[in-house]
Amino acid sequence: MTRKRATAESSALPSAQEKARKLDNGHGNPSAPSTDDEQPSSPATDEAAGADTRVAGMYLDTVDRSALDFDFEQVCSISLSKNNVYACLVCGRYYQGRGKQTHAYFHSINDDHHVFINLKTLRVYVLPDNYQVQDKSLNDIKAVISPDYTALQVNNIDMGCEYSRDLSGKKYMAGFVGLNKIKSNDYMNVVVQALAHIQPVRDTLLLIPDLKNQTTLVRRMALLVRRMWHPRLLKAHVSPHEFVQEAVNRSNHRFRLNAQCDAFEFLTWLLNTLHIDLGGTRKRASSVIYKSFQGEINVVSQKLEDTKIRGREDDPIVLDKHKPFSERKSPFLTLSLDLPPKPLFNDGEEDNNEDTDNPKKKASIPQVALVSLIQRYNGSTVVEHQGEARQYCLLKLPQYIICHVKRFSRNDFSIEKNPTVVNFSIRNVPFGELLPKNAQEQLPSASSATYDLIANICHDGQAPTDLRKTDETRSASSMVPAQPVAYSESEMAAFQSQYVTYLCHQADGKWFKLHDLNVEPIMPQMILLSDTYIQIWKRNS
Repeated sequence: MTRKRATAESSALPSAQEKARKLDNGHGNPSAPSTDDEQPSSPATDEAAGADTRVAGMYLDTVDRSALDFDFEQVCSISLSKNNVYACLVCGRYYQGRGKQTHAYFHSINDDHHVFINLKTLRVYVLPDNYQVQDKSLNDIKAVISPDYTALQVNNIDMGCEYSRDLSGKKYMAGFVGLNKIKSNDYMNVVVQALAHIQPVRDTLLLIPDLKNQTTLVRRMALLVRRMWHPRLLKAHVSPHEFVQEAVNRSNHRFRLNAQCDAFEFLTWLLNTLHIDLGGTRKRASSVIYKSFQGEINVVSQKLEDTKIRGREDDPIVLDKHKPFSERKSPFLTLSLDLPPKPLFNDGEEDNNEDTDNPKKKASIPQVALVSLIQRYNGSTVVEHQGEARQYCLLKLPQYIICHVKRFSRNDFSIEKNPTVVNFSIRNVPFGELLPKNAQEQLPSASSATYDLIANICHDGQAPTDLRKTDETRSASSMVPAQPVAYSESEMAAFQSQYVTYLCHQADGKWFKLHDLNVEPIMPQMILLSDTYIQIWKRNS
């Protein structure tokens, strides 16, 4: 009786496996579309699936989580096809299909690797027998491939201060993970790391209900941010490969992977592109980008020849209200700050071969306070811009202010970096004092228009002295070219520059320094030692 029962059970398994083969993707055709989401299961198939699950248990011990990496583009490693791609959970490689005559099928036979997961449906199959496996022990892998968050988890995401550990035991904190530097994409990494800590933007990307209906850029950035905030990563770092590749293609190679570009130019491009992809229009607060960063500014312009006559050339420019001038209100996403000109001669430049240890002989680095730089927007300071005299006045303050410190100047032969140190307080910076008096009186309190620093992007290194490149699209009066110029790998090797991000943890106010894969806690006072380039401030209301 026992032998007959065993024979009956063994004969039932092939029939169940034969049914599973009929549900194969394209019946062995690698180019056929995925049919994993076909029909609800019946009681008969559920019973067969239960038997298959018990049989599949003997292969689950071959799953090697240390070999898995789901950050790269989901394409078959042999055919380079993007349709119906499976990941081998034993070696981590990607293969197409699971039916006969497919690359995954041959891999399971030739390499004796049997457990595969569909990267779209997250269903696990055993090959070459081709039956589905349902086991809770694989849920951690599914969560890494496509992390999901609930509204409650997102609301409490900034409150946690606990460290997690990856498979190797390395400690990391969710949201403060390193990003791979593939080639010269550090200028992209710092922007993504900063935007991932802007609460409205981050929450939107974490809670988008159906990523399939979003653009490729939104989908890949949302997936990247979700993995950055995932508390159970297999490795304590994330690769932005898919996002970087889409950013290069979407920008028509304006931003490149193999050459460093300007981080601020990439930030402005990314904000405007995300605004459009998320359904934004020209209307105020039409997307999460405009809700978070858009403010309003009043601009008064007058031709230089119509301004008041100055007694000396270095006297400040004064508008002449009795002569023609124009006035308009304009929205803004970023505020640009001009540094004082770089000194032509540094202290101690002469006799630099003598007494080099004497502090008086060493070159001094100029310093300027941030509160003095933002006076450009107080409504009374007049600046020269593109042959005009302009006066800026803030009218509406956004929830987050992005400040861009103009450090680079360019001519036809070289690009120079202004090394001026910007001194600032990381808390309670009074941007509200730039508003007109009537707007200040309408504020509920003085502290409601102060801002705290939450992200600081710095540029370390010197600019190249002679690139001999020209950019026909740049503006002669702009400190940063309208179209960023990319440099070759040999030029960047001489450049030896890098972008670094400093991020504040909202729960305890601690600061972290993120440079590619390196993440380390840092004292807030150390932020001032780097050359600030982009700052993001959060309003205290």
